[in-house]
Amino acid sequence: MNHLQSLQKWVADSGYDVAYISNPTDIMYFTGFSSDPEERVLALFVFPEAEPFLFTPQLEVGAAKKAGWNHDVYGYLDHENPFAIIADHIKERTANTTKWAIEKADLPYHRYEAVQEQFPAAEFPGNASEFLDQLKLFKTPDEIELMKEAGRQADYAFKLGFEALSTARSEQQVVAEIEYGLMKKGVMHTSFDTIVQSGINAANPHGGPEKNKIQANALTLFDLGTVNQGYMSDASRTVAFGTPNDKEKEIYNVCLEAQLAAMDAAKPGITAAQLDAVARKIITDAGYGEHFIHRLGHGIGTSTHEFPSIMEGNDMVLKPGMCFSIEPGIYIQGVAGVRIEDCVYLTEDGNEPFTHTTKQLQVLPVK
Repeated sequence: MNHLQSLQKWVADSGYDVAYISNPTDIMYFTGFSSDPEERVLALFVFPEAEPFLFTPQLEVGAAKKAGWNHDVYGYLDHENPFAIIADHIKERTANTTKWAIEKADLPYHRYEAVQEQFPAAEFPGNASEFLDQLKLFKTPDEIELMKEAGRQADYAFKLGFEALSTARSEQQVVAEIEYGLMKKGVMHTSFDTIVQSGINAANPHGGPEKNKIQANALTLFDLGTVNQGYMSDASRTVAFGTPNDKEKEIYNVCLEAQLAAMDAAKPGITAAQLDAVARKIITDAGYGEHFIHRLGHGIGTSTHEFPSIMEGNDMVLKPGMCFSIEPGIYIQGVAGVRIEDCVYLTEDGNEPFTHTTKQLQVLPVK
């Protein structure tokens, strides 16, 4: 059963009349068509028995058909009311339009109101967001192969970034070298804004690359990923550009020990909370617990951050086919920041990472 058939079965089994999928990433997951519609309406409508249809801006109808979608595609012009046109096509397919499933974690309120305007009797008992979390939790072998290639692309991006380090370049210029090198390889999209942080700037775990120059004899943190046919990679490495001091080496070694221990423990049967605790205990016992300020990991697939969260309080049992990150970090303001991350997929008896760049501390020559 493919993804679309699974959605249609859920709609039928749940007694819903129609499901409205609004998130562009989820629409790609079901249709193969990838688009950023910006302010325009992009939507997928699925019914218990009738044929589904894809609704796009008129300027994207041709691209949607070429993407491999084998059902109807309807479009609208900018001056038209998209939801009036959508309502006509829904009514062509079914007289039952009361019970709706929507992506409650995604659908903007003004579009919820637009549906209600066309279907005043509509009720919205179904949460397609929760269903999608469960459906996307287990990756197929084909999906894992796409993510392996994205991982290989991320490994290449690390190579580009390490080679680009120079005291003559800023963090932002190193990012530019990475992304230009990827594009020359035919990798046109990163999965999020590439992060390069040098020295104490890396102690801000969600900071971006700045205009400051790369520091000699300090740690530099890289966090990056690519998009391969809609599937993501996400990985972090921290390297020494020149000779790190003893404190930086200590922080790095503690973080590495935690990451390797969690990688070793990640196998079917452990819970998300237990896996988080494996890494967290090592960092806490070393005296850095207050500086590990985020969850151990997150799911990954068609988005970089998917269900589930690998964190305290999540007692979900991990099973084969799940894909998630393992990324402990230690961030000490004014001193240094270290994060080491691989995304993995669970096998029957362990896990395999998507990225393979060495995690032993690399000391790169200053230039």
